[in-house]
Amino acid sequence: MPPLIALGWSDEWQAKFDAVAPEGAVPARVCLEHNHVFRLAAEAGELLAETAGRIKHRAVGRHELPAVGDWVVVRPDPTGGRALIVAVLPRRTWFSRKAAGRETTEQVVAANIDVVWLVFGLDAAVNARAIERYLVVAERSGARPVVVLNKSDLVDDVGAAVAEATLAAGAAPVVAVSTKTGFGLDRLERDLRPGMTLALLGPSGAGKSSIVNQLIGREALLTGDVRDWDRRGRHTSVHRQLMMRESGGLIIDTPGMREVALWETAPVVDSFADIAALADACRFRDCRHDREPGCAVKAAVESGQLDAERHASFLKLQSEQQELADRRDERSLLEAKRQSKIQNKALKAMQKDRGR
Repeated sequence: MPPLIALGWSDEWQAKFDAVAPEGAVPARVCLEHNHVFRLAAEAGELLAETAGRIKHRAVGRHELPAVGDWVVVRPDPTGGRALIVAVLPRRTWFSRKAAGRETTEQVVAANIDVVWLVFGLDAAVNARAIERYLVVAERSGARPVVVLNKSDLVDDVGAAVAEATLAAGAAPVVAVSTKTGFGLDRLERDLRPGMTLALLGPSGAGKSSIVNQLIGREALLTGDVRDWDRRGRHTSVHRQLMMRESGGLIIDTPGMREVALWETAPVVDSFADIAALADACRFRDCRHDREPGCAVKAAVESGQLDAERHASFLKLQSEQQELADRRDERSLLEAKRQSKIQNKALKAMQKDRGR
């Protein structure tokens, strides 16, 4: 097992650990979760651990429980049984999305990442709208996003594909690669310095696991079916997993996502630099660039300066974000009412006992 520093440990993490760790506890990093059991990397070696009950009880949502990439405070079992996670250290960065389904809850996909590779396959046409959506979510993670176009060996004009993706990517760099020929992989190597963590995100079938295998130098993700946990197992198209390269750098592979719904409520326009620049000339400072008069963004669409499909994508994401914010407010109000009822019930019970 590598020393903690190779796993990304630093003086900053040590200070966070010292502030909350009880006597006898050790730091560790979450590498994999399966059925609420965690595989951790610690200084002394690999640990299997469960989350302490008080953490589950105090958590207001699943996002406050350990996620792959998290640094946690662990109390090892002296008998060799499963360790106990007693605290999750405050995250430096994290990639969140709205959990799939109807429930309005946050899902942390990966934590404490430095770079996020958004991987798309060139076995299909470049999907500018999907790139825009992933970037809106990725840029709120705090990590540096890079758009990766895999399977470049399947297209005749790689430059044209990169140019098309660049229009949607804005300031994020776009890199074309091929795991079949090795083309472009040297560029990705630059993001894998010792102690740095990167995560791969993208739709199913984009070739994320193939990229990981190339960079790890072995078929790390072709591990077969899960056995009695954890005697290793299952392909990571099912599980998020943090792995370390022998030459340095850590990689978090994630399952392909059918749905990438927004979670953060920061203005979507922050991820559309071209629209943000045009918005400075709008008549109203709170212009939403939809139906308002004197909108410089709409004028740019009409003149052909701004692509109409990009504008439509922006409006769709903006509307989705507003809907999410409304649902979160509604959920917060319902939760506040629920807590109030619980407190009132407890207060009435106390008053009844005093009256006896």
